[in-house]
Amino acid sequence: MSRFAHTPYDGSKRPFTVGLEPLDLREWIEPDEFLAAHLDEKERLIVDPKAFVFAAEADTEAAQREVADLLVAHLPAQFPNIYELHSDHALCVKNTGKCVDLSSCSEAPLLAISRLVQEDLVLMRKGDDGYRLVAASLCFPSSWSLAEKFGGSMSAIHEGVPDFNGHRMGLMVQRIFERLEVDKPVWRLNWSLYTDTELHHPVSGLRDEVLCEPGQAFEQLYVRVEKQTLRRLPDSGEILFTIRVHHDPVHSFLKHPDGGQLAQGLKTQLLGLTDEQLDYKGIKAHASTIVQALDMVAEERV
Repeated sequence: MSRFAHTPYDGSKRPFTVGLEPLDLREWIEPDEFLAAHLDEKERLIVDPKAFVFAAEADTEAAQREVADLLVAHLPAQFPNIYELHSDHALCVKNTGKCVDLSSCSEAPLLAISRLVQEDLVLMRKGDDGYRLVAASLCFPSSWSLAEKFGGSMSAIHEGVPDFNGHRMGLMVQRIFERLEVDKPVWRLNWSLYTDTELHHPVSGLRDEVLCEPGQAFEQLYVRVEKQTLRRLPDSGEILFTIRVHHDPVHSFLKHPDGGQLAQGLKTQLLGLTDEQLDYKGIKAHASTIVQALDMVAEERV
């Protein structure tokens, strides 16, 4: 995994659709060369009381531990060059000094294990009003905050998402959560645009940015891609939602062998968004400038 690990804007996916595919569990977790830096940033956010990156309802500890146990089994088996198990529950990231011993750890299991992966970890539980967010280690949100969404139902979490609540996409997501089977995990991708590689981004898009010239946008823009997975836990029946963030600089399209096609694909998707969708992504005011910047990339790659 590195730059351009996923490119949902290349025409293979459509924005504001569910777009789920079967998940090969060998590809569930995605460590890459940014692992140590991302884990350091998690540590910084976890100890910052203003960040509010962890919350859990009191009766979720068994499900949290189930998640931790799954990761303790998965990580050293799938990535023996990165992770090693020192005892039944002491998992370490090699060459970083980062270890978690779940047998003696006093903090919540979901928070403890989240310190070792780049993914954010979210637990959803079925309630009277559908699935609710009952526990999460959410250090790297894209345009939402745990403080606002904790305890909320799917409809509350997606309040303000275009064409979700009361529409086909929202109904499809409800059915997917209801019917998700233990042995059939799924995944999807989405993208957004920012002018930095900050991982903790509770505020959306470019709302407070000034992009006066296409050349400026070309140099400053990053495509932020989220890989999201859904997996029903075998014992508790809760659903684990993971979120893995990747950043790709737009100017790096120039070095990519398919950079012109990627720029054209992103431009096509931008032009296909409604005003409401552009506003939700925080790029409505900058759409024309971004399109011109992507044209610059495409022209350079001709």
